[in-house]
Amino acid sequence: MKITKSFDEKKPTLYLVPTPIGNLKEITSRALEVLNAVDVIAAEDTRNTKKLLMAYNIQKPLISHHEHNQATSIPQILHHLHNNDSVAVVSDAGYPLVSDPGANLVKEVIKEDYAVVSLSGANAAMNALVASGLSCVHYLFYGFLENKSSKRKKQLDELKDFPYTLIFYEAPHRIESMLQDVLEVLGDRNMCLARELTKLHEEYIRGTVSEVVQVAKDKKGEMVVIIEGKPIKEETFDMKTAIEKVDEYIKRGLKTKEAIKKAKKKPATELGCSKNELYDEYHKSH
Repeated sequence: MKITKSFDEKKPTLYLVPTPIGNLKEITSRALEVLNAVDVIAAEDTRNTKKLLMAYNIQKPLISHHEHNQATSIPQILHHLHNNDSVAVVSDAGYPLVSDPGANLVKEVIKEDYAVVSLSGANAAMNALVASGLSCVHYLFYGFLENKSSKRKKQLDELKDFPYTLIFYEAPHRIESMLQDVLEVLGDRNMCLARELTKLHEEYIRGTVSEVVQVAKDKKGEMVVIIEGKPIKEETFDMKTAIEKVDEYIKRGLKTKEAIKKAKKKPATELGCSKNELYDEYHKSH
């Protein structure tokens, strides 16, 4: 077990800084404060990060850190932390590590006993979910599905019985084939396709999968796909059946009180009434 105080000033810190997902004005004041204060910034794409920093007159050394150069970028970042430099990690948009590389870096930083601090900020999945019109009580964020249809269908098959709202990221050139696979595996559920979030052409397309797939192929921009979970069939309560169950258990030798308690545990009678209500109705009928 390891306990780390996030704001121990004696420890070099790795900051995970969310960046705007479209509208540059949606960066937080704390994110700007941290980017101004750190010694170096590790960026998924230094060209994109330079544009953000220029918009806010921030000048800091940049390190390229992405999926394909982690073998060299992680030791470089650890070297900075070892020299007591603070480092900020940013992705092109949204949270670092969420559908982006970075998990290996955080593991190594924790292993070396440096502090890791995550800031609050923009997240496309949450933006899309809360405006989708679908349930936000329980949800599963999956990120990107596989490119190949056969592998994608296998992933969807593993999710088909989940009763929770499902959240995916998808690219415009794959959206039509992805939704066709969703239709085949999950069925024609309600869904919402959110695209170009926080930008001028932000759009929400709400409907069934079969409806949305008809228009999705012509849409551009980064996309979030929200799909309702598997509908839960509600069991209807039947007092007559419950009373018959009680009689059945009594015939098997149980006392009335024990029979009612056992009948109440059965799936067919667990909705719609309490044990006392079943007790009262049973004695009224006998």
